[in-house]
Amino acid sequence: GDAVTCAVTTSGAAKCWGMNSSGQVGDGTTTNRTTPVSVSGFSSGVQDIQAGGGHVCALTTSGGVKCWGLNDKGQVGDGTNTNRSTPVDVSGLTSGVIGIAVGSYTSCALTSSGGVKCWGGNAGGQLGDGTTTDRSTPVSVSGLASGVKYISVGGWAASLTHTCAITSSDGIKCWGYNGNGELGDGSTTNRTTPIDVSGLSSGVIALDVGNTHTCAVQSSGALKCWGNNAFAGGLGDGTMTNRSTPTAVLGGFTVPAAQLCQAAINGS
Repeated sequence: GDAVTCAVTTSGAAKCWGMNSSGQVGDGTTTNRTTPVSVSGFSSGVQDIQAGGGHVCALTTSGGVKCWGLNDKGQVGDGTNTNRSTPVDVSGLTSGVIGIAVGSYTSCALTSSGGVKCWGGNAGGQLGDGTTTDRSTPVSVSGLASGVKYISVGGWAASLTHTCAITSSDGIKCWGYNGNGELGDGSTTNRTTPIDVSGLSSGVIALDVGNTHTCAVQSSGALKCWGNNAFAGGLGDGTMTNRSTPTAVLGGFTVPAAQLCQAAINGS
């Protein structure tokens, strides 16, 4: 996350360290930790952990989601705006979840039916429910009740966040803040519901969402990126021009075979 780091051990325990001003380390205190400490109640049973700006969420082996830490936008998902220094259940998601994604102020879950639910900050429309209203409990992403197999959330501010998903047809849909073209639909208009990424309606095997840009790996191994390019040329197209549609990384770049296999696993 922004200032906290977490790990899952081989025994399924969760440990975190770093900044703890909002309880994001999860040990019941707000004392910063310079070495890993055990997350309360998580000596086992964790299969994935994701750290955001000031909050952390974990996916349990029973398919439930628990979050803790900063909760000013409802990003912990327990129906309150109270910071939590130990894990709490996300409302309505105590089972049936197969994947999680956490951004700075926003959290999302992928259900076993292929649906997407999100909660937390929503100033940019990143929850995908057709509004810009923050939500302290999960809401369904419009049009994505099924047919999704991977999700990713980016952003570094509550109003500057976007979310993307790989669908079962191997296409990409994105929603939320779009001031740099990071949604990939050829515009810089924010979207409160999912839209198709231009030219990537199929053939995508992996996806990652950054703060203000997005990248995807195609089945050929080709890498394409879009969004903010003015800061340091991060899209890799040889320019510092923002791109509102996917652009190929220059140099005939393809993802090596070993990485491509891992990307396929991550995107499935």
